[in-house]
Amino acid sequence: MPRPTRLEQFDPGDVCIVHVVQRCVRRAFLAGVDLVSGQDYSFRKEWIRRRMEALASVFAIDVLSYAVMSNHLHQIVRNRPDVVAAWSDRDVAIRWLKVFPGRRIDEHLAEPTENDVIMLVQDAERLAEVRKRLSDISWFMRALAEPIARMANKQDDCTGRFWEGRFKAQRIVDEAGLLACSMYVDLNPVRAAMTETPDASPHTSAYDRIEGELGKEIPSAAFDLVPIPTEQAGKEMRETPVDELRKKRKAKKQNPSGRRVRRDSWLAPLTMHPEKLSADAEVHKDGLRASDRGFLNLSMRDYLRLLRWTAQQRVDGIVAKIPTSLGRTLSDVGIDASMWRDLVWHWQRYFGKSSCAGRPDTMRAEAERTGHRWYRGQQSASACFVS
Repeated sequence: MPRPTRLEQFDPGDVCIVHVVQRCVRRAFLAGVDLVSGQDYSFRKEWIRRRMEALASVFAIDVLSYAVMSNHLHQIVRNRPDVVAAWSDRDVAIRWLKVFPGRRIDEHLAEPTENDVIMLVQDAERLAEVRKRLSDISWFMRALAEPIARMANKQDDCTGRFWEGRFKAQRIVDEAGLLACSMYVDLNPVRAAMTETPDASPHTSAYDRIEGELGKEIPSAAFDLVPIPTEQAGKEMRETPVDELRKKRKAKKQNPSGRRVRRDSWLAPLTMHPEKLSADAEVHKDGLRASDRGFLNLSMRDYLRLLRWTAQQRVDGIVAKIPTSLGRTLSDVGIDASMWRDLVWHWQRYFGKSSCAGRPDTMRAEAERTGHRWYRGQQSASACFVS
């Protein structure tokens, strides 16, 4: 089956959930301990996490789950054209210019001014295109990957690729697939034998949520979403030495808004609220993420209980009986509890080569929608689900 086009998998104009995998070139450990030189590049995982956090504050993209590994990155994201539609023209212009400020005399001065914002707002055609891009997963990934590659190449004093190329996208078509995929992503460090539990797995959404529940705070990486007055920008360029401007810009990047926030505040909330109207975009107002909409009909307590239980089932063929309450949770979304461990730990076996993941019936419906006869994994995964 030929590789599907991006537009076939997700449309910036439609809300959809996508599992994204981005690998380092040659699958080298460019964000871990290099196997040849022994050099430890693990600190780059925090670069990636902070860049995701920053982009979550400006794009109409909800980050549901993520895991930054030594040689690849997993994310589950949901694009939100309904959220970007609720932003004013000025909001759209500021957000876009914070990420893509355009050409400047010096890169270190790349802060949008009031005049830049006004000019973009007045260009209706350009603004409409920008508004569309802010809910486009491909543009989100571009804004994530390029700066990381540049920073790593500058540090290593080299040129060339950091990332393998085109990211892999897998559309998640129902809640059963989303729950299993989210657990698979959160347990990546445990599966790789890097850690024993999700509680000890930094640079994952599970770790951030656990730390957030404990009240842990971090300096926010969110953009401040305030343009510089044009006169002030001109005065700084004329009167401030270039080296001083560079230092000021670098310091601001560490904490653009000057706030400390809960560690998980940039992630989409886990639990959906049934009392909310389905048409309500639940736009986030505090400048940390796109929306306040959850993604699972599951409490944080139950999610973490299931996650920790699943993490303990390491040995194939030796699986403890799943607690009754957790079994009911799985049955409610159509998953066979006896196959749960196998589905999560061997996600790649079932869906690794598929561009779509979920229950067989919803995968079949998605195949019909996109003009396919079937998707890989549709038949083999059927044993993991119940009618």
